[in-house]
Amino acid sequence: MTANDSATYEWTVSGMDCASCAGKVRGAVERLPGVSDVDVALMTERLRLTLDEGQTPRNQIEAIVKRLGYGIAAKGSSPDRKGFVLPDDEQASRADGSRDAAGLEPNAGSTGPESGPGPGSRWYQTAKGRLVIGTGLLLAAAWAVKLLASQDVATWAFILATLIGVAPIARRAVASARAGMPFTIEMLMTIAASGALVIDAAEEAALVVFLFAVGEVLEGVAANKARDGIRALARLVPKTAILEIGGRTRVIPADQLQVDQIVLVRPGDRVPADGEVIEGTSGVDESAVTGESVPKLKEPGASVFAGSINSEAALRVRVTKSAEDNTIARIIRLVEEAESARAPTERFIDRFSRIYMPAVVGVAVLVAIVPPLAFGQGWDTWIYRALALLLIGCPCALVISVPASIASALSSGARRGLLMKGGAVIEAAAATTHVAFDKTGTLTHGRPRVTDVVPISGSETEVLALAAAVEAGSSHPLAEAILSRAEAAGAPFLAATAAKALPGKGAEAVVEGETAWVGSPRFAGERGVLDDHALRAVVGMEDEGKTVVAVFRRSQLVGLVALRDEPREDAARAVQQLKALGIASVMLTGDNRRTAAAISAGLGIDHRAELMPEGKVAAIREMTARDRVMMVGDGINDAPALATAHIGVAMGSGTDVALETADAAILRNRVTDVAGKIRLARAAMANIRQNVAIALGLKAVFLVTTILGITGLWIAILADTGATVLVTLNALRLLAFDPEREA
Repeated sequence: MTANDSATYEWTVSGMDCASCAGKVRGAVERLPGVSDVDVALMTERLRLTLDEGQTPRNQIEAIVKRLGYGIAAKGSSPDRKGFVLPDDEQASRADGSRDAAGLEPNAGSTGPESGPGPGSRWYQTAKGRLVIGTGLLLAAAWAVKLLASQDVATWAFILATLIGVAPIARRAVASARAGMPFTIEMLMTIAASGALVIDAAEEAALVVFLFAVGEVLEGVAANKARDGIRALARLVPKTAILEIGGRTRVIPADQLQVDQIVLVRPGDRVPADGEVIEGTSGVDESAVTGESVPKLKEPGASVFAGSINSEAALRVRVTKSAEDNTIARIIRLVEEAESARAPTERFIDRFSRIYMPAVVGVAVLVAIVPPLAFGQGWDTWIYRALALLLIGCPCALVISVPASIASALSSGARRGLLMKGGAVIEAAAATTHVAFDKTGTLTHGRPRVTDVVPISGSETEVLALAAAVEAGSSHPLAEAILSRAEAAGAPFLAATAAKALPGKGAEAVVEGETAWVGSPRFAGERGVLDDHALRAVVGMEDEGKTVVAVFRRSQLVGLVALRDEPREDAARAVQQLKALGIASVMLTGDNRRTAAAISAGLGIDHRAELMPEGKVAAIREMTARDRVMMVGDGINDAPALATAHIGVAMGSGTDVALETADAAILRNRVTDVAGKIRLARAAMANIRQNVAIALGLKAVFLVTTILGITGLWIAILADTGATVLVTLNALRLLAFDPEREA
């Protein structure tokens, strides 16, 4: 297979209730010729793979998944409802050919609904729900026959109930076996029910089949609940928008908005797209996107997010992002992709479960034959115990213990503006011992203002005019502050050419035919233009916690400009919260030592100053050699340091970099959210440990009681199903976890 013959395809698969279901789908399709890079996401019900249709056509993939008992459709189409459904409004939007939850265009080639109820179905309208009702009625009828007729007639009624109930389970077991996966819960269930009939335990066989069906429904309900967090994000963006064209308005689907179109957002409406306010002033509630509870004032020039609520006055907004690229869509994509980034613990449990089930089957065989052959015990007794042992052998609860917790933590974090890219990132965050902060834009607002202009060989206006010319076009916060002050002071415009940044030093440009620089005092000193008088002025201002830049020509210092970037209001509190968690903090900055010392003293944090970008990387590398390090920066200038740390966290309200560059992102621009992210990660890992203990503990207890004959078939299936439901419900507790609450 060559790259030219292959393409990536994506489907929505319904009816997957636990990690074993996802494993069956993955195992069945990855064995097919021409299939590679198989990714099955349980919580987002996604199957993605690379396929060479010359070897295996797409319809064969769909046919195999259907044979396993799951619904499947190309992404964006309504899947066969073999399991549970998405909320009415989301499915309706998919059914009418609109975009999916992440704003992507639906693929062509949908298989279309084949069976099962349509959108908005309740549990009792699904195939598994109907199986519960059917087996329940058959079991009740058999018990009625037992009470009203002879035992012989009742036995046949129980046998009939068992056969009818186990038939769909057996079909799935055979399909899995044909796909190369003989050790599945369906196969164990089929063997157990059939064996119980053989040893004349028809009543228990019928009860076990019914309890198994109930368990599958409960697993599906619990799994569906875990998916609600991601679906809630998808519902934030309104379905329609009020588009303005030529002074007139009309309502159109929000997913059809194009960049640079103008939309009207009335008070109380949700913003239909990421955009920029061009007219109007209003408070906008962004809590659904960033988790920030206080509405933000939006004026012309301010950015707004799709899904936020306009709370006061009408706004006219220019669309800046298409539907598939707005902040909500990218958050959903990030959460979906994060599910595929499996934690090391999850990968270990997955490998362990592959050994665990065959081992339990082997033990069950020994339990069935060794006591009768070696010790003359009764065959019926030990076969019965072996069958019960088979039902305990399903590793569903163990396998789902990690992904259920990870999915809940990701969803809980996403609702609060705390994004993490998968289980591996959650594990790394939970293990953090040291946090390194960038200063500008992270611990401080990143919006410095000019506090002093000190002319040396010219007037204040001349200093500002030359500095503004060199910094024109730069997006650096210090440059923007200088440009703003120059404009306010009415400094004349000077044309500049050949402008370029000097990383770690400053900027240079040719102004009026002569090269000029705006740079650090150290850089000015290296150029030989900083005399003792200017140096004393620099030291005095730096001792006040100000950042000083020198404005100079080739052999002449024109003047000094001092700026100050105030720390964020919650920065000191964040450092204290991290300290309470047993985590040390350090500030890394390219600023001078005196300014860094003044700011760090106010925050109660260690610091390393005068670091070039490569110096930050070296500092992080030194720390990672002995500690577990999280680096928090703005996601742009600090990209190398973010990549060097064990986990890189980008601060930023929905910027592309903040969402896509680092391992994690904080959307609310709150420094205290760093501690909140670590609390959430630690809670998730604690939840995982609890789930593993529940899964293995229940298995161990009932393994012993089954071999001793204390518990039988129906208790065994309750133990298996109960463990899975308990693990899932325990994981759902993370949805209500408050990362802001200090222990």
